[in-house]
Amino acid sequence: MAAQAGFAAIAPAGGAGYGIPMPRYALKIEYHGGPFSGWQRQKGHPSVQQAVEEALRKLQPDAPAIAAAGRTDAGVHALAQVAHCDLGREWEPFRLAEALNYHLRPLPVAILAAARVEEGFHARFSATERRYLFRLISRRAPVTHDRGLVWQVPHALDGARMRKAAQHLVGRHDFTTFRASQCQAASPVRTLDELTVEETDCPGGREFRFRLRARSFLHNQVRSIVGTLERVGAGAWRPAQLREALEARNRAACGPVAPPQGLYLAAVGYAPDPFAADSPCPGATGGGRQGAGSRNSLAPP
Repeated sequence: MAAQAGFAAIAPAGGAGYGIPMPRYALKIEYHGGPFSGWQRQKGHPSVQQAVEEALRKLQPDAPAIAAAGRTDAGVHALAQVAHCDLGREWEPFRLAEALNYHLRPLPVAILAAARVEEGFHARFSATERRYLFRLISRRAPVTHDRGLVWQVPHALDGARMRKAAQHLVGRHDFTTFRASQCQAASPVRTLDELTVEETDCPGGREFRFRLRARSFLHNQVRSIVGTLERVGAGAWRPAQLREALEARNRAACGPVAPPQGLYLAAVGYAPDPFAADSPCPGATGGGRQGAGSRNSLAPP
């Protein structure tokens, strides 16, 4: 095929020389989490990390492992995950993204943008904030077009009650109640900078969108919060019970955990933003050029 021959012609011919730093690139990645066991590689199970690494190794067989801003669980999606990779030669970022997208087909994974970054950039440790989106639909009829992309409940929900309850969680708190029992974080204290609940009509019902922003999150924190807020919206919990649950600092005080299919890693923030067209980077080739329709990494979904 002509396209395949074109990509073969621009593939690197070997790794970097001994002692020479390998050029580092940041990748902005969108994916549907349904077919995967999560971001992280797991023996015997498909993962997003494995898919991207296999695409990279079509360009450079000895390409090292990549690192990401967040390790999303099985079934969780991403609108703008960020990972970094080290390659054996300089690539024009747009061409790198195009080549990777060619080798990722037909998997539901896409490289939205690539950018040359400094050697010290790390997708996880350089991040200044992470944003998550959770989509919840309230309607009787089964969802069709959004199947696997939302959490659906058949009963009505009160958005005002959920918004009132959500405010108890904004700020710096001990989130022991809202983290998984197997969470490996050294501390349960996190600062939740934003938690909003939007609602809009959808065919046959209502859609609720929860937007959360923080520097970092605990394992299952977002799904635990949304699952508990759903109980408030359904009338099973009083809004004030959310504060009581938070102050209990006890996992048993949490409501049900929302399922993964409604959750999206929406954005990861950096300073400076490696995907901004004018982001300075010594040794960059072609800057951080984005494909048509790409979002800035700090833009809300």
